[in-house]
Amino acid sequence: MSDLYLLLRPRMLGLRNRIFRSRKREKKRPLIMGGLGLVFLGGMFVLSCRVLVYFQSVEMIGDILAKHLLSMVLLTFFCLLVFSNIITALSNLYLSKDLEFCHAAPVSVESLFVSRAVGTFVDSSWMVMVFGLPVFMAYAWVYRPGPLFYVTLIHINLALAIIASGLGILITVILVHLFPARRTKDIILLFSVLMIIALYLFFRFLRPERLVNPEAFFSIAQYMSALKAPDSPYLPSHWAAQVLWDRLTSSEPMGRWFEGLLTWSTAAMVVVINIWVAGAVYFKGFSKSQEARKRRTAGGRCLHLLTRTVTRPFGPDISAVMAKDIRVFFRDNTQWSQLLLLGALVVVYVYNFSVLPLDKGPMRLDFLQNEIAFLNMGLAGFVLSAVCTRFVYPAVSTEVRSYWILRSSPLGLKRFMWGKYLLFLLPLLLLGEVLIVLTNYLLEVTPFMMGLTTATTGLMVLGIMALGIGSGAMYPNFEHENIAQVSTGFGGLLYMMLSALYIGLIIILEAGPVYLLFMAQVRGDPLSPLDWAFVAASFVAVMGISLLAVFKPMKKGLAQLEKIE
Repeated sequence: MSDLYLLLRPRMLGLRNRIFRSRKREKKRPLIMGGLGLVFLGGMFVLSCRVLVYFQSVEMIGDILAKHLLSMVLLTFFCLLVFSNIITALSNLYLSKDLEFCHAAPVSVESLFVSRAVGTFVDSSWMVMVFGLPVFMAYAWVYRPGPLFYVTLIHINLALAIIASGLGILITVILVHLFPARRTKDIILLFSVLMIIALYLFFRFLRPERLVNPEAFFSIAQYMSALKAPDSPYLPSHWAAQVLWDRLTSSEPMGRWFEGLLTWSTAAMVVVINIWVAGAVYFKGFSKSQEARKRRTAGGRCLHLLTRTVTRPFGPDISAVMAKDIRVFFRDNTQWSQLLLLGALVVVYVYNFSVLPLDKGPMRLDFLQNEIAFLNMGLAGFVLSAVCTRFVYPAVSTEVRSYWILRSSPLGLKRFMWGKYLLFLLPLLLLGEVLIVLTNYLLEVTPFMMGLTTATTGLMVLGIMALGIGSGAMYPNFEHENIAQVSTGFGGLLYMMLSALYIGLIIILEAGPVYLLFMAQVRGDPLSPLDWAFVAASFVAVMGISLLAVFKPMKKGLAQLEKIE
């Protein structure tokens, strides 16, 4: 136990220092992020409460819906925890920089493994548990259980998280024993991405919104069969759902004691099995993980042709930076594999518009079609800003330590930033226009609305991208170990807020003029000179805000980069 305490002590001291000894200029960041987190959690709580209250208003099947929803939530959290622990365990157990020093220390392999497993459990579980809390509190608010529910909620979720963490770590240890750690990282990443895409598409194509509309089914038996959740009595999430639901609806002191005991005994069993397996194969897997990565040559010609085609219109200095970014992107599995997730997002985004029941709406069909098309610009803008948060915002930080080579080269910082901007311009412009054109085609909007939304989306792409490049230059991170960590900091949060504000302003400024023009077209009445002046002023304001969104962040980011020595 003393060895385990010594191995965990640096982590505890680091956490204490981050909380109590942060520099004064950084004290505002936790407050801002904590406040935004509370707002988000509050929104999830209110939304969950409204869903459960609606379920309760449905006679006969309301509680069945609520119970199945609880089961599906726990199953989703359990799967997320398993995947998160697999990925985190690979870094903590095999690829961390301090592992060579730890393995050289006079401690047992089991103690080192347990200390790393505890770190993996904490790193992978806290966020999922925090974001699940509003949902569970919504159940408590609606069903008003006794105090035993809150005790049960804590220990059952803890046991469920231990099981998920143990399974994720066990899978990682076995895979690394069979393959080198760096190859295992690629396998796990690709497998996780494919599984998430499959689950995402499967869940969406089931059209779960039909479950709150029994009229969509021909018989009660068909509707009840559709209510069956993808659950199994052999899953730990099923045991946790049974225990929590019993606490919500029953006041018996013992409750579902068998399922609770089964959950904790499984958690203890998983911990013991992990320690046994680690004692046998963990050090061998770590030794194998120190092998050098093999150079990849497959696809070199295609990649070379792509870089030459993309960089040909630009000068040799910007072309060199662009070519490097393209090669790094396609050689890093953690980046190009996310294109698969993006493709699934586009498919589901377009599919949602193909199944909209517009003919059942209370408004006129043509008015409803064009209203949804106009509001869809905002939704597409938020999707584009989320994509930019992952790819465009970290563009400056991808240089890492080679940034200092760029500073000593003839390439100026201004050309460097605009080169990054132009590299992402065409792909994101194409993505935005595809989303808008396809959804407008499915909605069968008027030619006026098609042209307006297409032009406005192109304008928004220019501003969203400039905000991403400029914000990334204002808050660069050249010391990251994983590029995905860059967008999760304060600068990434600030960028999302600024892009949301920019998109909201564009929609608000265009709402009035678009309504006037559309109604004039429907009624066949000409606009008055005052109306035309209002329309012109609104679109001029949109152009002015877009130009400000393009040039102001780039100027601020350039000034901040010039200050870095």
